[in-house]
Amino acid sequence: MKLAMVGTRGVPARYGGFETAVEEIGQRLAARGHEVTVYCRGGEDSSLREHLGMRLVHLPALRKRSLETLSHSALSLAHAAFAGHRPDVIFLFNSANSPLIPVVRLRRIPVAVHVDGLEWKRDKWSGWGQCYYRQAESVAVRLGDRLISDAQGIADYYRDEFGIETDVIAYGAPVLADPATERLDELGLGRHDYHLVVARFEPENHVLEILEGYHDSQATKPLVVVGSNPYEGDYDRRLRDIADVDDRITLLGAVWDQDLLNTLYANSLTYLHGHSVGGTNPSLLRAMGAAAPVMAYDVVFNREVLGDGPGFFTTPTDVARLVEAAEVDPAATVAAGEGLRDRGARLYDWNRVTDGYEQLAHRLVAGESTRGDASGRRRGSA
Repeated sequence: MKLAMVGTRGVPARYGGFETAVEEIGQRLAARGHEVTVYCRGGEDSSLREHLGMRLVHLPALRKRSLETLSHSALSLAHAAFAGHRPDVIFLFNSANSPLIPVVRLRRIPVAVHVDGLEWKRDKWSGWGQCYYRQAESVAVRLGDRLISDAQGIADYYRDEFGIETDVIAYGAPVLADPATERLDELGLGRHDYHLVVARFEPENHVLEILEGYHDSQATKPLVVVGSNPYEGDYDRRLRDIADVDDRITLLGAVWDQDLLNTLYANSLTYLHGHSVGGTNPSLLRAMGAAAPVMAYDVVFNREVLGDGPGFFTTPTDVARLVEAAEVDPAATVAAGEGLRDRGARLYDWNRVTDGYEQLAHRLVAGESTRGDASGRRRGSA
């Protein structure tokens, strides 16, 4: 089959969950003999035409937060539909792109929309942005041939809101069985001798609450923060203000070196995961696969992935309590991380994830669709 993946920044994966999913799923589909095309935004890798067996198409985007995704996806869908390499199925990531589906409807190309998490809850989308995302969910229900959710909590939301079933295909957890430690020397860190955060600097990732809690704690091991925001603003400045007055906190900025990231995950005493609206989060699964003891923000998506887990937090006070407890009994904390790695290997396997995408593609080619099963109107609306 010819398969296209549209709506992300593309590969090599250096940004977020969608990009990781595209890279992991796309390379496996390509290895199984499918022709996989990934649409990428122009950047430092724009000269690449192939990656891990996937064909890459680089197209421009308007460099404005509210228009970047839509502008690039519009060009990508037009290219997929009319540039001579018509795919059999399009996997469209991000429900915000769903109003663009009519671009390919003329060519009768089936589209599966990966709806992600509850984007309209993200702080960066206020006013018209939240309204747009709410409407885009309805459009995805109405125009998408199938919807993909990466967590049961997201599937429950679409069932409750729209009365439609989605295909639940969670992400995978890459298992890191033998973590290296050599690169810790570059950062002056020791094995199981630091706390870790990896997140974009956005309010719904609760990096601020984590830093506030750690700052107020009696922890002696340093806190290493990996992350940034391409649209830096007041939130970023508040994080830097805390780091500036606490020499235990190190802001590393964005780290694109995947080997270094794996090293950081695998050797941390705790990984503090504050994501709250994105469904099953790949950084959480990466941490699990590296046996990082995860302390997560208490929402249904994180509990779904972690089960009981080593600990959950909602307030800075919770964070302070968790990091202090981890340092009191580091052996028990490390053992909890090893238990999470076993859980990740058992429940979140990229090969099984790829099976789900492949089977869905075959069903779409055969004509299966939920389009028309629901009106796209929220239950209870007039």
